[in-house]
Amino acid sequence: MNTEFIKLNGQTFFLRSWGSLELPPLLMLHGFPEYGGAWSDLAPHLYDHFHCLAPDQRGYGRSWCPDGVGNYSLSKLVSDMVALVERFDGPITVLGHDWGASVAYGLAMLRPDLVSHLIIANGVHPVPFQRAMAAGGAQSKASQYINSLRAQNATALLSEDNFTKLEFFFRHGMGVDWLSEPRIKDYRTEWARPGRLEAMLNWYRASPLVVANPGEPRTDLPHLPPERLIIRCPHLLIWGPNDKALLPEATEGLETFAPCLTRVDIPDTDHWLHHQRPEVVAQAILDWITTA
Repeated sequence: MNTEFIKLNGQTFFLRSWGSLELPPLLMLHGFPEYGGAWSDLAPHLYDHFHCLAPDQRGYGRSWCPDGVGNYSLSKLVSDMVALVERFDGPITVLGHDWGASVAYGLAMLRPDLVSHLIIANGVHPVPFQRAMAAGGAQSKASQYINSLRAQNATALLSEDNFTKLEFFFRHGMGVDWLSEPRIKDYRTEWARPGRLEAMLNWYRASPLVVANPGEPRTDLPHLPPERLIIRCPHLLIWGPNDKALLPEATEGLETFAPCLTRVDIPDTDHWLHHQRPEVVAQAILDWITTA
């Protein structure tokens, strides 16, 4: 693994990379509450085929961390990655997980000229996800944590006692045998950087998506113009079926927005599939990329 600081739109970002510069680039976008180092399990299975690039995204790790919710709108998060991808000649392959999937989708939708192939690992397109969260059913119930993370006191609560509550959130309901004590220490180091946890939570606060209370469907939803949200490149969705936060209904109807979609389930995994079975996830990517 190589590391460096780079400038994107005039701001400083921290970038990890694996594999030869001569190989096709693969942009790897982490989610909450991770950072670029989250790809250190998967990248070794891919760097013989790709030049893997894993930035700490805005507000995370050692990258630029501006104040204010408005600095974490999706358009601004995408603009960071546009600046990174534009360093390369032609479109590249993009992989996103969790919140990183939202940025990856945004990149593919807003700048389709920059994305040749889109890979999502347990992440969601905004339209099917909003429908499921607004319905008042199982996904609404599973998504109640979003309201908790948006609360103004969330930073103080989650950082208490050396991030005990944030670690509990990380571990809750899913397989984390991979989350060893040395690794959770690394996560705590990243969370403790000044302003980072508040910035990480601002990603949730800046999102316009609405979460219904269980049994109380919502109709006051943000306008999501379908014609602007189409994924026109080949798209692979890799899914850990035991995910307790993102349920299968959150991807229902995705084919409407992704006509070149391929779905692959990874048995015995959940939201953290890229840690749990990285070699299987990598093989799914490699099998698909050769035929997409």
